[in-house]
Amino acid sequence: MDKRRRDRKGEELAKSRTLNPHPEAVQDGEFASSEFFDPADLVQVKYEMVRRVTIDGVAVSAAARSFGFSRQAYYTTAAALAAGGLPALVPAKPGPRRAHKLSEPVLDHLQAALAADPALRSSQLSQEVADRFGISVHPRSVERALARREPTRSQKSG
Repeated sequence: MDKRRRDRKGEELAKSRTLNPHPEAVQDGEFASSEFFDPADLVQVKYEMVRRVTIDGVAVSAAARSFGFSRQAYYTTAAALAAGGLPALVPAKPGPRRAHKLSEPVLDHLQAALAADPALRSSQLSQEVADRFGISVHPRSVERALARREPTRSQKSG
């Protein structure tokens, strides 16, 4: 594979969060001798590690070592693959999964404050959260959380 194409593939792998952070740790012979196998492709590396054990009968510890993973990583990968197929091998997006600062009690308080004074701006509501709960939140986060909580038009009119 020429350098430009490899760089482009690396960029795409990084964008999809499937770039192997340690391709140099992959010591499997197929990855060294074939252009098809790419040690930088994390999904391919993990899939082949599981395949070596389940199809080729290689011992778990030997396969994990050959692909640059721990035995525990092998078992986690095998379980993910069995449960969700190839998409389950793509690492999850980093960061919070939900609005963890703006809990139900905080949102209840904000809605009560808005009911008492509908002219309050999101920056004022953000300051209210800081004063009352000691939590720093961005005004836009307050707007989004309150919008998610608002019933849809069909629920209002129904």
